Amino acid sequence: MVETVRYTYRLRPGRQAQAALLAEWSRCRWLWNEAVHQRKSGREPKQTLRTYMTSPDASFTVKGRGRPKVKLKKNSLPSLEYTRNGFTIKDGRLRLAKGVTLPVVWSRELPSDPTSVRVYQDSLGHWYASFVVQRDPAAVADPDLPGIGVDWGVTTTATTTDPAFDLPHLGHRKRCAAALAKAQRTMARRRRPKGRPASKGYQTAKRQAARIAKKAARQNTHDARVWAKTVVDHHHLIAVEDFKPTFLARSTMARKAADAAIGACKRELIDRSERAGRKVVLVPPAYTTMTCSGCGERANLRLGLGVRVFECTACGYTADRDLNAARTILATAERDRAGADDVRHRIASFRDGGSDAV
Repeated sequence: MVETVRYTYRLRPGRQAQAALLAEWSRCRWLWNEAVHQRKSGREPKQTLRTYMTSPDASFTVKGRGRPKVKLKKNSLPSLEYTRNGFTIKDGRLRLAKGVTLPVVWSRELPSDPTSVRVYQDSLGHWYASFVVQRDPAAVADPDLPGIGVDWGVTTTATTTDPAFDLPHLGHRKRCAAALAKAQRTMARRRRPKGRPASKGYQTAKRQAARIAKKAARQNTHDARVWAKTVVDHHHLIAVEDFKPTFLARSTMARKAADAAIGACKRELIDRSERAGRKVVLVPPAYTTMTCSGCGERANLRLGLGVRVFECTACGYTADRDLNAARTILATAERDRAGADDVRHRIASFRDGGSDAV
């Protein structure tokens, strides 16, 4: 059995190639907008219409997706899709339809012949090619490897049952905050009144702000991938708190929570674990902080954020608040918890037997 994945590479298009890509994007954008307005098939390129025809269905099935909207030139980035008959790879270069040739930075080899490619531009003006390929799945993990529980937080992004695998809060965005604010103030000064085209100075300041924000985002992504790979390589069972960080955006911890990128770390850990053949268990966060990982007794009162040490009134067990929650999450996953009601029931069921969490 093979798995379908995407391999993304940086492109180095010249001036003529970049102009051809932008011209092709303008034609595709026009066709997309016509499809939005008329809701019917048009003409070439066909792949744009195929993508559009799947968008109305995705608006009902994919959470967060809306109905297809008009793509404006000023606020939509170029993105072109080509099927197997629309591109070739020859002499290490990507050749698209209509004779466009693009140098590719091959950071790794393709595991198989690609079935399609997406050529797109990011907010910094860099071009990338994302190939859809198939590869053999990773070998199943050794069942003798230990399990690990992961509890998400703000002070420490990820607290695990083994402190050696904790992910500290690195604060990349905080370090870039001053430079980003300076670039945004420059943008505000150079912004022209509504209805007038943006000046070159404004575009320069906008690219500088995007470059700073992208740098922090890439650092978070890199750290999350390195940490997730380390956790996955050394564990067979990975119990993850099914934490939804959305509500933190409405609290006083919004800035620090966004800097921690908890959602991105969680997605990276789950995705890498599943691709590596590990067993992943999502544990609802209900009562994990209030439950003793030693005896299974649940505290009567909710612990405030200022209380960082958990003390069990039943057995006298004392541990760091987040460490106790991580151990409770692992103990819950080892007993195949399914839902919030099941968690409350099962946690109470192992009070007599204790926990075998590490």
